[in-house]
Amino acid sequence: MEFEEMKSLWTDMSQKVEKQQLLTDKLIIKMTEERYTNKFRKIYGLESLGAVTCLAGAFYILLNIQKLDTWYLLTCGIICLVLLLVLPMITLRSINRTKSLNISQRNVKETLVKFYRAKNELLFTQRLNMYLGILFALVILPVFSKIMNGKDLFIEENINDLWLFIPILLAFLFVMAAWVFRAYKNITTSAENILKELDT
Repeated sequence: MEFEEMKSLWTDMSQKVEKQQLLTDKLIIKMTEERYTNKFRKIYGLESLGAVTCLAGAFYILLNIQKLDTWYLLTCGIICLVLLLVLPMITLRSINRTKSLNISQRNVKETLVKFYRAKNELLFTQRLNMYLGILFALVILPVFSKIMNGKDLFIEENINDLWLFIPILLAFLFVMAAWVFRAYKNITTSAENILKELDT
């Protein structure tokens, strides 16, 4: 075998190895992207269901807004409407932004920078939801009491039991919100680890 033939064979083999490596890299990136996206699929579905529930609640309040016949009940009703309409949209947008990170279109460093921005936004949104959820619990009680029972909780005399129930409700909501926040934090940490695997 002459030197030129060996050189040609070596070049062919080298090109095949490079093509194989390129295909392997693309397959690894595709699998990583799929694993990453799957981390957010479940919470996106649950939050979408929650958004539909919030829209139904907002629609119900809107249909019965005329029953809120005092300025403070109307104010509570408007606050409820705003929270029911805005919070789910903000949450879904931040989850979608984090979930739809296009890993194959940029290098690992750029991907991690984009991820950290999206992760921080998502966790900030969840913290905001936690505190606004407590506000929501306080304003929804008088609204639904008036709409469903015709009772104004601010002037009713026989509601002492209800006011005792509010601290228990707030404590329960705080514990639930903290649990949800921890779940989001675990999911984003797991997604971060998937992305860091690409770096190695």
